[in-house]
Amino acid sequence: MIVIPAVDLADGQCVRLLRGEMDARTVYSDDPAATARRWVDAGASILHVVDLDGAVQGNLRNRSAVEAICREVTVPVELGGGLRTRDDVQQVLDLGVHWAIMGTSALEQPQEVERALAAFGGRLIISIDARDGFVATRGWTTTTHIRATELAGRMEALGAQRFICTDIASDGALTGPNLEGLRELAQAVSVPLIAAGGVSCLADIVALKALEPLGLLGCITGKAIYEGRLDLAEAIRVAASASEGAAC
Repeated sequence: MIVIPAVDLADGQCVRLLRGEMDARTVYSDDPAATARRWVDAGASILHVVDLDGAVQGNLRNRSAVEAICREVTVPVELGGGLRTRDDVQQVLDLGVHWAIMGTSALEQPQEVERALAAFGGRLIISIDARDGFVATRGWTTTTHIRATELAGRMEALGAQRFICTDIASDGALTGPNLEGLRELAQAVSVPLIAAGGVSCLADIVALKALEPLGLLGCITGKAIYEGRLDLAEAIRVAASASEGAAC
């Protein structure tokens, strides 16, 4: 299993939110590219970047920060936030992003997801963001009546090759990942998943690693590494090693 550090962007800064609330943000850096380099120096093999402003407004808003990150690091970058169409995906891939992430369009504009999958295949990741098991869209500002498992099944049928699954209730809360929700999603599809939300310590990494046989490819961590609760290098080592115990 791989551990992927998050670099969340708002107003050109590196921030973290609590449960997706834009008004509950903590600013960690005015230099997102330097933050990205810090995580790569700690051993990260992938960076997870989110344009939070773009997620809400529906178009790329932190372009200069994304470009700076892509110039600064040599590891692949996955980017989400406001990518609604095939052309949006093309735009960010042209910036140097390796994987583009579509979320809202999976529910609201599945034809655009289908177009993007046809054009870019495995370079497109589908984000399944859920609140109490139901899909949330538009930067998590709208919660729908569609279950996450149902949307994941629809996207797999269109040809999606990878999902990022975020549990909104635990995101930024340091309360531990929603293991049951992840297990349910993993059993509903046959493509790899990346988990996001709730990681707070090495014990959470170990608990997530137990889901590897079900198709869990990795996990995203943010607040825990920014606040020093989780050492990224150690988390990467534990995730890649044979099963071992750990406590929070």
